[in-house]
Amino acid sequence: MFRIIKRYGQHYLTDKSIAFQTANSLPINSCKNVLEVGPGFGALTKHLYEQPINLTVVEIDKKSLEALKIHVPSYTLNIIHEDFLKLNLYEIFNQKEFSVIGNFPYNISSQILFRVLEHHRLIPNLVGMFQKEVAQRITSGPGSKEYGILSVMTQLYYHPELLFDVPSNVFYPQPKVESSVIRLTRLDDDQYPCRMDLLYKIIKSSFNHRRKQLRSSLKKFMFPEFMLDDEVFSKRPEQLTALEFVEITKQLEYENFSSYR
Repeated sequence: MFRIIKRYGQHYLTDKSIAFQTANSLPINSCKNVLEVGPGFGALTKHLYEQPINLTVVEIDKKSLEALKIHVPSYTLNIIHEDFLKLNLYEIFNQKEFSVIGNFPYNISSQILFRVLEHHRLIPNLVGMFQKEVAQRITSGPGSKEYGILSVMTQLYYHPELLFDVPSNVFYPQPKVESSVIRLTRLDDDQYPCRMDLLYKIIKSSFNHRRKQLRSSLKKFMFPEFMLDDEVFSKRPEQLTALEFVEITKQLEYENFSSYR
């Protein structure tokens, strides 16, 4: 069985083909080191172990680790009993790159994603199951209602793909939401000549007022008037690509107006 942890309990996937399909969505040719987050009873682990990779699993729940050892007794695994969100990711494979795969807990899936983004130079690929709504936000492009902070921040570093949906009726007990499996492939050029903390604040402020034009939602950043006359500031945030947000941040820094209220 393939586990999903939610804030209100656990759900087990009864369709074994989903585990097989998820495991085989990881591009192992680009990176042999693989970290599975939250292996549960090992349904995904079984398929990963059959592949020519260097596999490590991280699991915070002691009972799940005990169950994993029961369900996959013949496997010799490198198991880390820690919280992924607190784990030193550079120590897992001795500062070498690794891919991430897992069936992520719904209540911390965004936190897991942001941790991956923070370590994007270390993580070339990710394959994960998210709540469908979150997966749509991650993979949506400009112009869609789902496009937002998660979309932009992810697309600064990765090319996202929504691979397939997982209906709720294949889980026991059946959750109230559906799931989706996505894949992230790191972009070749992730060198952005701007302050990333300022970029994030600009993105966040824009989408906190997503119905407003940028010249209104970004007032607190004190852009000079001649910049606000640019056509881009007449747009709403969902109309901008990730690189356009980078360009706005670069311009703000260049004009030496990066101190804001």
